[in-house]
Amino acid sequence: MRARVLLGAGTLATIFASGLLGAACYEMPLHPTYGYEQDDISCRDYVDNDNDGLIDCYDPDCLILSHLCGEDVPDIPVDEPEDTLLKCTDKIDNDNNGQFDCGDPACRDIPETCCLRENTNATCSDGLDNDGNGFSDCADFGCRSGKFVTVCSENTNQSCDDELDNDGDGAVDCDDDDCDGTNACVLPTEPEDTLAKCMDGIDNDDNGFTDCEDFACSMFGSQEAIDYCANLPPPPAEDTPETCADGLDNDNNGFTDCDDFSCSESDDPEIVCLSEETPEDCSDGVDNDGNGHIDCQDFSCSQSEDPAVIEVCADQLENSPEKCSNNIDDDGNGHIDCADFSCAQSDDLATRQVCQESLSGITETPDERCSDGEDNDRDGFIDCDDWDCSYDPLVTICDGPGLCEL
Repeated sequence: MRARVLLGAGTLATIFASGLLGAACYEMPLHPTYGYEQDDISCRDYVDNDNDGLIDCYDPDCLILSHLCGEDVPDIPVDEPEDTLLKCTDKIDNDNNGQFDCGDPACRDIPETCCLRENTNATCSDGLDNDGNGFSDCADFGCRSGKFVTVCSENTNQSCDDELDNDGDGAVDCDDDDCDGTNACVLPTEPEDTLAKCMDGIDNDDNGFTDCEDFACSMFGSQEAIDYCANLPPPPAEDTPETCADGLDNDNNGFTDCDDFSCSESDDPEIVCLSEETPEDCSDGVDNDGNGHIDCQDFSCSQSEDPAVIEVCADQLENSPEKCSNNIDDDGNGHIDCADFSCAQSDDLATRQVCQESLSGITETPDERCSDGEDNDRDGFIDCDDWDCSYDPLVTICDGPGLCEL
């Protein structure tokens, strides 16, 4: 049997199915002698990274492990979704989008099929860019947002005082908002209610307001402090068309232009602060407030407390058990069902259960969910054959290595 296999960009070779791609003819070494040549980056750089005399797609490492080499090009093109175990392991670009198998985003959304993501404690702490996306360990979003990753948190006294960027977000220790509230980052405070403390230019009580901007001085301080603050010249107002559009915090209250109530709630018809918070604005397909988010993709719509807006967004958002299992991109953000964070990380238990086999309910435990013989999240994988049962630390019945460690 002959098969046309795409070895590299513009290069076709004819090989026998019993030849190079045979299941038993290649065994990857545990450790490279010189370097790795096994991901999409090293398999297209025209360099013999592992110094074995074979470059890029001519190296069996790349044929087996990358997603650029070894594509099977059928004589009759296929045009169908590429989002099942079978379609993601057949070496064919089934949906004709230029990417095949685990190189296709739709396949990478199936962790049981494509063990490429960097989303376990092991892959998030090995110093390698396991998924070849240019980010290693906690600098990779897959690690920072992984359900079962515990090595990328920066919210404990120890991790907030070790001079390391533990979660890879570019902020170290107390410069990281995640450290707010930890003992390591709680600054000693003192009252801000005396004349001296109300005119020293320091936020002594660490509440975000300094001197006479702080009610502790202007309203509740000593009489000297209250009198001092009362006699200060008022800050310039921020309530004119000019001051509400100059990009400056004119009244020094911490809010600029339309973020300041003196602008956004002004009765002056000449002050126009665009917003996206009405049923009409949240359904017109326009980014009314110019913040880069349209309609219910904008938090001002999706998190509105207005019943009319809630009703509008209920039809647009992808955040219910039904919409997270209908194979449709309901909110049009390019992610379908459980590949969409609004489903996979929903605050609603029933919705998250659609996306997570091991997520327990009120009356069942993770072990019970992962041993009931049912495909609870309807992803085609049952119990311990499901990625999240295999890796969830709360599941104790799935013995042996995780699926992606086999």
